[in-house]
Amino acid sequence: MRYFIKFSYKGTNYHGWQYQPNAVSVQETLTKALCVVLNSELEIMGAGRTDTGVHAREMFAHFDFEKEIEAQTLIHKLNSFLPKDIAVSDIIPVHEDAHARFDATKRTYEYHINTAKNVFLEELSWYYHQRLDVNLMNEAAKILLNHIDFQCFSKVHTDVNTFNCKITEAYWKEVNNQLIFTISADRFLRNMVRAIVGTLVYVGLGKITLEDFNTIIESKDRGKAGFSVPAHGLYLTEVKYDYI
Repeated sequence: MRYFIKFSYKGTNYHGWQYQPNAVSVQETLTKALCVVLNSELEIMGAGRTDTGVHAREMFAHFDFEKEIEAQTLIHKLNSFLPKDIAVSDIIPVHEDAHARFDATKRTYEYHINTAKNVFLEELSWYYHQRLDVNLMNEAAKILLNHIDFQCFSKVHTDVNTFNCKITEAYWKEVNNQLIFTISADRFLRNMVRAIVGTLVYVGLGKITLEDFNTIIESKDRGKAGFSVPAHGLYLTEVKYDYI
């Protein structure tokens, strides 16, 4: 039987989601916990990869197990066994061909910028003290919806077959002393959100115009886009499937 596991994690102490040969990953930690609690050798496939230090409010993975699982009992056991920065919220039986990565129809990320120094948000939000024109950044964010190819925001030398992504929403909002950028798409390229945010920050600083932002996207050149903002301000917040 195939199951989806829904969970969240604070990424500060992990070298991203995916297995790393000489570092601790979320995938490795969660897999070990499942194997111990279910007393079985298991593998899990995640909905996607997150980089070192990136957080997830909602993440899914799938695994196969030969017996029927009592969800609430397993959730309780896993949360007792897992470290304090990973929490399981649901175990969902799905059809045998269900796939946590390939079946996801939408993914949503948030990027948090703290405009006032806050020691309690040091690992959870990027502190940036220079004043940004949020209205202009929102105008630039709208331009993203007019494009499909986002090679200019992709990490170079990746093994993807296409740089096409369908972005369905991209906007900034101000909440107290925080700027929060929300972006949703059917898929994301490696480092894409952090590169987009870094380029939008240049717009907010007046370093590039809206026309420049559009030209950067059309150039397909990572070297023309802005810097990658720090990972600790990035959150995977939602993964959507048609059947759950």
